Amino acid sequence: MFEILMYLFESYFDAGSYPEPDKLSRKLSAAGFEDEEINDALTWLSALQEQNPGSYPASLEHTGSRYFAQLELQLISYEARQFLLFAEQQRLITAVEREMIIDRSMALKQENLALDKLKLIMLMVLWNRHQDLDPLLIEELLTPLHSAQLH
Repeated sequence: MFEILMYLFESYFDAGSYPEPDKLSRKLSAAGFEDEEINDALTWLSALQEQNPGSYPASLEHTGSRYFAQLELQLISYEARQFLLFAEQQRLITAVEREMIIDRSMALKQENLALDKLKLIMLMVLWNRHQDLDPLLIEELLTPLHSAQLH
């Protein structure tokens, strides 16, 4: 599924959004992705689209630390959790966006989700929320993904 998410970002970022599910399914199939993988990605993307201002508060006011539930500790790697908290501390993401990223990470039900996969999820959540992403942030989120693919 992560290959599909990367494909979507690379193919449709400049357009601002990806096509409707039926058209996207056909395009992904034509690009050579398997039906089961396409269905999983479309389900995940549909839930991502539901992360709108009506389903989350505008902001989370807090001064404490974010503690992870036991299931979150199991499903999101230590390195990925640390990066997520760092991104929030550096104001790259808001507390609300952090929760959205955790939600989409947990939806995968993948044990010990690696940092590169969390970064791709973060990129998709931010792309879904903002039309204009900082190019330096995009580079930070994509660089390890591309360098890992090159080796």
